[in-house]
Amino acid sequence: MRVAIIGAGWAGLAAAIELAAAGVRPTVFEAARSVGGRARALHANGLALDNGQHILIGAYTECLRLMRQVGVRPEDVFHRQPLALTFADGTGLRLPDLAPPWDALAGIAGARGWRWRDKAALLRTAAAWRLGGFRCAPQATVAQLCTRLPQRLVDEFIDPLCVSALNTPAHEASGQVFLRVLQDSLFSGRGGSHLLLPRTDLGSVFAEPAARWLAGHGAHVHTGARVQHIAHQGSTWQVNDTPYDAVVLATPSTEAVRLLRPLAQPELQPWLTQAEALRFIPITTVYAQAPGAPGPVLAAPMLALRAQAGQPAQFVFDRGQLGGPAGLLAFVVSTSVGDRATLEAQVLAQARAVLGLATLQPVQTVVEKRATFACTPALQRPPSALLPGLWATGDYIDGPYPATLEGAVRSGCAVAQALLSPHACHTPQAQ
Repeated sequence: MRVAIIGAGWAGLAAAIELAAAGVRPTVFEAARSVGGRARALHANGLALDNGQHILIGAYTECLRLMRQVGVRPEDVFHRQPLALTFADGTGLRLPDLAPPWDALAGIAGARGWRWRDKAALLRTAAAWRLGGFRCAPQATVAQLCTRLPQRLVDEFIDPLCVSALNTPAHEASGQVFLRVLQDSLFSGRGGSHLLLPRTDLGSVFAEPAARWLAGHGAHVHTGARVQHIAHQGSTWQVNDTPYDAVVLATPSTEAVRLLRPLAQPELQPWLTQAEALRFIPITTVYAQAPGAPGPVLAAPMLALRAQAGQPAQFVFDRGQLGGPAGLLAFVVSTSVGDRATLEAQVLAQARAVLGLATLQPVQTVVEKRATFACTPALQRPPSALLPGLWATGDYIDGPYPATLEGAVRSGCAVAQALLSPHACHTPQAQ
């Protein structure tokens, strides 16, 4: 079976690995000069950075499985710690390394800066979610799920958790997807909620080892190779005039639409309508250096920040504690609004006011304009199956998760499994 995969982000690489492991030798086309998509390495001022500060969690089982498959030991490339949403003043939530639900119970009970009535309200709400099977009305937002919580808990726990998982403000974010994330992370087993913070650049975490593994297993990965067009001729698909039995679109939705429009197939119109209706939200990462820092700048590798008007960052990472040079910090602005220069200036001012870092120097500010789709209630996301032999994969494809690395990888694996099925239908296996 000849399979072309267009796009070498995490979804496309996952599909290629699953196919290659089964003996299929896919051909992967990537328009950029490097693999990894929106989770890749970049270099600025002699430093190895990333196009955004990504984190994984222990519940990302498919990501971790594929990493091991391509020769990456997660324990070597990640700093692993129990979930912590703590602020520079020491307040906030920190879970102990216990099995659920004892980790959450102990963490909430020991949270600093919260009143006992606040803790009791969160425990009651969490218990109600669990008793309800982590289900809610399709149209419910995260904010609506939390109407009985004190505002401080919303500000210091729900909002940071929501933007980190869904990159969508709580008043707009899907309550059902949020509950699914909570279920799979906090209640999936011991270690599911652990934070996995990369100790190396994102290229080394998965994408580059995946490309090398694929090359060693007979697959062909072409970078700097943008696909200009696809066409359907008889029983085959043409990719840049080369025939294939199947094509997998592992590109952003906008690029998939570009390739599909010229086909003029009426059957594709519902898919195109759903893909074009997706709204995307940017994420900005401000890298900055504390001059002359001899060691750690922050009290922990990651701290939460209280975002407000003029202070947009929700998190800051001490890259010096994560394998990078001492003094290098990464400030993350989810759901970012404004131009690059303004955001950078606001974040540096926030660092001075909140962290006391008066001499911080900007290094690089990365704006990922289409970082994730807006994960809103009852959102209709496009399916994987398009036409016989034509599939789409990615974090925006219909599934239970928001736009995460795990969602992308699961989508890629599901498409590969469908292609490998002896009775391949047009719907991939459940994700």
